Amino acid sequence: MQTIRRLAELRPALSVFWSAGEDIALVPTMGALHAGHMALVAEAKLAARRVVVSIFVNPRQFGANEDLSRYPRKDLADARMLAEAGVDILWMPSVDEVYPAGFATTVSVAGVSEGLDGAARPGHFDGVATVVAKLFNQVRPHVALFGEKDFQQLAVIRRMVADLDFGIDIRGVPTQRDDDGLALSSRNIYLVAEDRAKAIALPRALGVAATTIAKNGKPDDALATARDTLTAAGFTVDYVELVDAETLGKPAPGRPRRLLAAARIAGTRLIDNIAVNEEG
Repeated sequence: MQTIRRLAELRPALSVFWSAGEDIALVPTMGALHAGHMALVAEAKLAARRVVVSIFVNPRQFGANEDLSRYPRKDLADARMLAEAGVDILWMPSVDEVYPAGFATTVSVAGVSEGLDGAARPGHFDGVATVVAKLFNQVRPHVALFGEKDFQQLAVIRRMVADLDFGIDIRGVPTQRDDDGLALSSRNIYLVAEDRAKAIALPRALGVAATTIAKNGKPDDALATARDTLTAAGFTVDYVELVDAETLGKPAPGRPRRLLAAARIAGTRLIDNIAVNEEG
């Protein structure tokens, strides 16, 4: 595996793949890799001949009072995991390499970015869209893979790719979970044992709400119960909402639906989501 930190070195390395006509899959990450990320890598290896993984903790998607300075960084361990998984290139640019002096462009995706995390974290999805657009232009992948745990992010990226004619196949990979159901996240490392035990209330509350909605078609009571359950478990709830699975707007009859939630426990913000179907 090649580890590359400068764009001037990335392009020649990629040109070998382009010249050979080999498909390239990109897995963008912020590092602190876990089994969820490695599931993306596994899918990438099935999707393309060559796999590029990026690790970049993007300052433009963190708000002023968020955890940029303490976001977990495990570069050596991450590199070992990726090398063992057979990744071809690890792209690890610095902040100055991604945002050089004079950088003045922002990519903003309206609609799907405006509610949920977009409302709770102003500017977050502008930062996501901008850095992902840069990664796409740097790597020029044929396919890119993202986890469904960040469901709104996935919707934003799909909308951007369609609107700007990137011509990249965007694939969502199902959320990877611990044995007790908690979605894997790099931020889970912040949780002490007591809070980790409480955190399973999040997927459980979503599961109960999804089943209730599917059975009786009355989301308001189910959503209120989920919020109350999370509050009783020690969470501060940002949102629990039922949305159209594609537009993230108000769900319509016969359309796929998704239940999304974000809540904080002991200062750690967790997100999760689950599909809601007619059969429960």
